Amino acid sequence: MTVKPPPTDANIHIDTAQLARGDIRLRAGQKVFLSGEIFTARDAAHQIMAAMLDAGNPLPFDIKGACLYYCGPTPAPPGSVIGSCGPTTSSRMDRYTPALLAAGMKAAIGKGPRSREVCEALMKYQAVYLSAIGGAGALAAKCVLSCTTVAFPQLGCESVKRLEVKDFPLIVAVDPSGGNIYQK
Repeated sequence: MTVKPPPTDANIHIDTAQLARGDIRLRAGQKVFLSGEIFTARDAAHQIMAAMLDAGNPLPFDIKGACLYYCGPTPAPPGSVIGSCGPTTSSRMDRYTPALLAAGMKAAIGKGPRSREVCEALMKYQAVYLSAIGGAGALAAKCVLSCTTVAFPQLGCESVKRLEVKDFPLIVAVDPSGGNIYQK
């Protein structure tokens, strides 16, 4: 496998398949536009997924190579694919994230800094943490092409949803080498 060096232009367009394969190197601070399949999951879904993994049970979707977006979208208004879908605070998922990374997750999207344990797990499993723009849920919704509930429908807006996104604007917050925009 040939690993591509990090792009140097200001508008880096990547897809989730590249992240899953690990064939692109990203650096903390880079601005990216992500396209492809991502899954939404918030606190309640993370708790259930962690319990499933602890019990040795498979998750209801393939976590290998997956990108999880810490988001609980609002219902779609008439004529729209999705309602507002801004990020939630990532630190609330920190206790669950190392196990999901160990299970094969390759990227997480949220807002705010991560714990030392999560940053170490990102390096260990060569995954990336991407930061979405807080307060811009309406902008994020414009990037969503489709939305389907795939797990835990009883959780309502916190159910796991599969989103197909195009040019979702993000910043590389923590890279697989340990670069971190939240640390000096």
